[in-house]
Amino acid sequence: MSSKKQNTDGKKHSAETAKPLVNQHSAVVQEFGTIIPMPLGLSKDVCKKSVGMLNQILADTMSLRDLYKKHHWQTAGHTFNQLHLLFDKHYAEQSELVDTIAERIQLLGGLAVAMGADVAEMTQVERPPLGREEVPVQLSRLLAAHELIIREVRKAAHKCADEGDDGSNDLLVSDVLRTGELQVWFLAEHLVGLPTVHAS
Repeated sequence: MSSKKQNTDGKKHSAETAKPLVNQHSAVVQEFGTIIPMPLGLSKDVCKKSVGMLNQILADTMSLRDLYKKHHWQTAGHTFNQLHLLFDKHYAEQSELVDTIAERIQLLGGLAVAMGADVAEMTQVERPPLGREEVPVQLSRLLAAHELIIREVRKAAHKCADEGDDGSNDLLVSDVLRTGELQVWFLAEHLVGLPTVHAS
């Protein structure tokens, strides 16, 4: 008995047709750091500059995002519940930014940094210890990472505006900068040494 069957389109198919083609390999179709020209009304050079800046911000934002998750898991003490929830909220917001920045890089014809090992090589955010740190240190570490990113976002936004890349400028100011500034406020207020029961 033949394993081949007649399909409705008249073609013969065997049982092998449905077999997944696994373990495939090919050459890289686009090298990291290169630009595929897109019909955006921007020069290839402008896109390349924007992609370079955005990838640095992306790597640092991914590091900040993961720092939030580390502290979400490892925070302790009488502020545990509120910080556990706050850190997870900020983590989710940073995750959205990661996706937004990466999509902007791709639509400019570039390639977004994606893998943890590559992010670790690129990021300027200081690597924390594996162990748990005290809450004030966790907060200070997050604030330092935020300030680093906010500084580079402001510089990149100005450069994008000067080059006519208004889309990247808008993303950096409206999304990355404003989200970061708001998160800084929520973190910094936890480090104010005010009394909680009796006024001084």
